[in-house]
Amino acid sequence: MQYINLADNIYFLGYNDRRTNLFENIWPIPHGISYNSYLIVDEKITLIDTVERSFIDEYLESIEEIIGNRPIDYLVINHMEPDHSGALKAIVNKYPEITLVGNKKTFAFVESFYMEPENVHMVHDNDVLELGKHRLQFQTIPMVHWPETMVTFEETNNILFSGDAFGSYGTLDGGIFDDEINLDFYEIEVMRYFTNIVGKYCPHTQRAIKKLAPLNIKMIAATHGPIWRTDLDWVLTRYNKWSSYDLDKGVVIVYGSMYGNTQKMAEVIARRLAEKGIKNIRVYDASKTHSSYIINDIFKYKGFIVGSPAYNNALFPNVQTLLSTIEHMAPKNHYLGIFGNFAWNGGGVKNLKLFAENIKWEQVYEPIEEKGSLKKERKEELLKLADAMAEKLHADFE
Repeated sequence: MQYINLADNIYFLGYNDRRTNLFENIWPIPHGISYNSYLIVDEKITLIDTVERSFIDEYLESIEEIIGNRPIDYLVINHMEPDHSGALKAIVNKYPEITLVGNKKTFAFVESFYMEPENVHMVHDNDVLELGKHRLQFQTIPMVHWPETMVTFEETNNILFSGDAFGSYGTLDGGIFDDEINLDFYEIEVMRYFTNIVGKYCPHTQRAIKKLAPLNIKMIAATHGPIWRTDLDWVLTRYNKWSSYDLDKGVVIVYGSMYGNTQKMAEVIARRLAEKGIKNIRVYDASKTHSSYIINDIFKYKGFIVGSPAYNNALFPNVQTLLSTIEHMAPKNHYLGIFGNFAWNGGGVKNLKLFAENIKWEQVYEPIEEKGSLKKERKEELLKLADAMAEKLHADFE
C-alpha cells in the first residue's frame, strides 16, 4: 500500500467510491465520494472512525500492513452514520480487546446498529486521552449532523479530526491534501455536501464553529474529501458564510411545466430580472434538475421564485418534492415570489401559498396565476413581480 502521513505515525486510510450513484440513496454524486479513516501508531494504537462496509477487506489489510500483529487499543467514534461506522463490527471481531471511545450518545447507536459494546470509554468535552506521544482532546458538536457527533483534536500536531464537518463530495483523485489539488473542482462539491447533508443544522454548525475557535488547528481531517493543511480558511470561511445564511445577490427560479405555459412565465420573469440589473439568475426545470443542485443555489442566492401548474388539483409533483425538501432544510433570509398556471381547475398556486405560509419568507409580490396560455395582463403582472424582486435585492446589496 501507499503510506500517506498526516504527521509522524499518523496515517490516512481513505477509499474512493466511484460506483455509488446516490449518497444516502438521495443525493447525486457524479464525481463519487471518499471515505476517510485515520490511524495513529503510538504506545496505544488508535483508529479515528472507520469506513463504509464495502471497503472492509481492503481496510483491514491496510491496517495490518502498518501495525503488523500489534492490537488496536482504541477506536474513536466521532460519528456513527454507517458510511463511517460500516467496518466497526469487523474491527471489533479482529481486535476483540479494543476499547470504543465515544460520548454518552454514541454507544446506544453502536448497540442499535451492530452489537452491545463491551469495552467502552466515555468522554466529555475537553477530556484528553493519552496515547504516548500523542494526546487526543474531545469536543461534542451535536447535530452536525447527528446527535452523537463529536470531533477529536490531536494536540501534538494540532490536527482536528472533524467527522462530517468540513467534508465534501468528490473522490480524491491522487491529491489528498488541499495544496495538491485544484480547489475549483471542490467549490461546488464542498458546498453541495454542506447544503445537502449539514445545511438543515446551520445554527448547530454556527455553535460548533464558535466552540472550536479556541483550538489552535493546523490541519482539518474530515471523513469525506480532502485534508486541509495549507488553506484552512478556504473551507472555514465558506462554512461560516453558508451556516450564517449570508446570501449573495441573485435569484433562483424554479418551475414545473407539462406543456410549456408555466415555463414561458418563468422566462418572462428571468428576462425582466436581467433587464433590471440582476446578474446571478438561475432558472431550473424541476423535472430535469435534481433538488441537490437547486438547494445548493438556494443557499447561495437571496431571491427565490417558484412556479407550478395545477396537477390533479395539486402541485406539480416534482415541484412538490423540491418544496418539501426546502421546508425540511428551512433556510432563512430569502425573498419569495410565486406564480402558476392551470387549465380547468386550480391547485398549483393554492398550494404554493401554503408553502409560503410554512417557509415564512417575505413575499415581494402577490401570487400570479394564469389560465391556459400566457396573456398580456398576466405578463404585466409577472414583470411587476420581477421588478419587485429586483428592487428588494438592489436595496439590500447597495
